[in-house]
Amino acid sequence: MSTTLTPVLTANWDQPNSFTLDVYGEYAAARKALGMEPDAVIQAVKDSGLRGRGGAGFPTGMKWGFIPQGDGKPHYLVVNADESEPGTCKDIPLMMANPHALVEGIIITSYAIRANHAFIYVRGEVLHVIRRLHAAVREAYEKGYLGSDIFGSGYDLELVVHSGAGAYICGEETALLDSLEGFRGQPRLKPPFPAVAGLYASPTVVNNVESIASVPSIIANGAEWFAGMGTEKSKGFGIFSLSGHVTRPGQYEAPLGITLRELLDMAGGIREGHQIKFWTPGGSSTPIFTDEHLDVPLDFEAVGAKGSMLGTRALQIFDETTCVVRTVLRWTEFYAHESCGKCTPCREGTYWLKQVLKRLEKGQGTEDDLATITDIADNILGRSFCALGDGATSPIHSSVKYFREEYLKHFEIGGCPFDPKKSTLWGEQ
Repeated sequence: MSTTLTPVLTANWDQPNSFTLDVYGEYAAARKALGMEPDAVIQAVKDSGLRGRGGAGFPTGMKWGFIPQGDGKPHYLVVNADESEPGTCKDIPLMMANPHALVEGIIITSYAIRANHAFIYVRGEVLHVIRRLHAAVREAYEKGYLGSDIFGSGYDLELVVHSGAGAYICGEETALLDSLEGFRGQPRLKPPFPAVAGLYASPTVVNNVESIASVPSIIANGAEWFAGMGTEKSKGFGIFSLSGHVTRPGQYEAPLGITLRELLDMAGGIREGHQIKFWTPGGSSTPIFTDEHLDVPLDFEAVGAKGSMLGTRALQIFDETTCVVRTVLRWTEFYAHESCGKCTPCREGTYWLKQVLKRLEKGQGTEDDLATITDIADNILGRSFCALGDGATSPIHSSVKYFREEYLKHFEIGGCPFDPKKSTLWGEQ
């Protein structure tokens, strides 16, 4: 069993004033970075192997390198803090407990891409986080870490905390940019990509909170230090969020490549008297796994090879008392509600998935309905305007693949087998 945790971003979370500058420190990594050439900072992040921590896993340094130089346009950094997918819960506690890691990372990143304006786009419902970010930014300005001539380097940076209006679609980077500009949040056609024409039609880098917050430790400790953790192609550490039917749910910062079995051992296992039934490796938009996947290394390649995605490392754990059909219905209701309506496959497809699943969960469907929902999902996958539609199909395909018999049992007894009024865990009516 591995008991290796790597408390870097979470190192001070247990301190009562972890969110203050007095506890965090004097931005030593930013001071070091501003004494380097911007291209050298980009190269260090490339050498570290840091990949996006927002779900897609795109190499962070490579994304920074896409920004054209000498184009005469302003450059922007936008931090995607619109965390809102069911089960995903790492960025909000990170910003609450350690906001200065994010602010320092923003300074380093902005300097590297030659940006003088940066934005944190944070979900409007998390008012406590917004207040914490405003306090951290204010502290940084008062110390001279933001504003004009930072650390006497001649580099200027203005940082704005922007509250979103509460829409899951704004987690998609181009919809976020539209919202930030004051328009309705809907995804843009790509190309052009944000690196060429992003915020205000200027070159823009959009990165996840955890991605940016990981940068100071890379600059401070060196690319080799970060690359020495994780696996060959998935370097470094990450925050794994365990929730659901687990003894000690919470945030576990560990090297990529750790397994759920190892994390569960550290978290006290499944709640007493129960056993794992299914789980998500990266939130509700990733195909579900079962107990046969407990030893799959949690990195981008291994999880992908088994038919799912590492995503945001939101490990939702469900035991044998949970109805798969009911769970998938709840997720699908979320995606149908949050579809922006811009494209037909997602707008119509998620609506009809919800309708058919409601019938299935009540035991009123037929086996033909299983073919119907998989057919609908097939017509959404790869045909929707953005990844929301694709994500909505993941629990459909994977649940039918692993739990087809449970769907069929709903038809046989005319209701949910986990409803005590019908039966208890597939018992007789």
